[in-house]
Amino acid sequence: MHKQEIPANEPPLAEQAFTRLRQDVLAGTFEAGAKLKLDELQSAYGYSSSPLREALSRLAQEGLVRADERRGFRVAPISEEDLADITRMRVMLDVPALRESIGHGDDAWEASVLAAFHRLEKVESRLSDGPVILDGEWSQLHRTFHLSLLAACPSLRQRTWGASLFDQAERYRRFSARHRKTARRKSSEHKKIMDAALRRDADTACALLEEHILSTQRNVVAALKAAQAAQS
Repeated sequence: MHKQEIPANEPPLAEQAFTRLRQDVLAGTFEAGAKLKLDELQSAYGYSSSPLREALSRLAQEGLVRADERRGFRVAPISEEDLADITRMRVMLDVPALRESIGHGDDAWEASVLAAFHRLEKVESRLSDGPVILDGEWSQLHRTFHLSLLAACPSLRQRTWGASLFDQAERYRRFSARHRKTARRKSSEHKKIMDAALRRDADTACALLEEHILSTQRNVVAALKAAQAAQS
């Protein structure tokens, strides 16, 4: 009897579980602070407990999930304090990374930034007047654009940690979008950052990126206060 061969291009089950669970945590499918029960996750995703435990442990390392004192897992809570910490770290890491990237970027880097912005803008132009971040394709292209700006930074750790913080902020961006009455598009902000970066004006590009990050914090804080007021 021959063993069933796993296709070479098929990711391991733990990787599949991690990718799907991570996507749903970022999208807000699970409420902040919600208990992530293994039996319910097994039913929802069809994986056994082993790959799910590994996926949850990896999400805990990223700060998207918290390990419960009873050896369980919960979605990380949402708070102004946590967002302030994420924002502070993003400014500390991403702004210098952009300056480094501008200094080291070559023609291929410029082309990748332009292509990433073009794809983002094309998708955004096709979307309705609702919050664009709630569209999965736009959200992925938005991430790709931001990471492309920093891609020429020579520090792998800086890029890796920056990407993780970007994803942690994603939960807050989506929360803000769901609780905001008016949609806010950022294509003009993205273009200004890109244009400054491509003309190698590091001071302007870095100032624009920092304000871009801080504006997200202000919007989320306003949404958090509005949500709290609605509950009281």
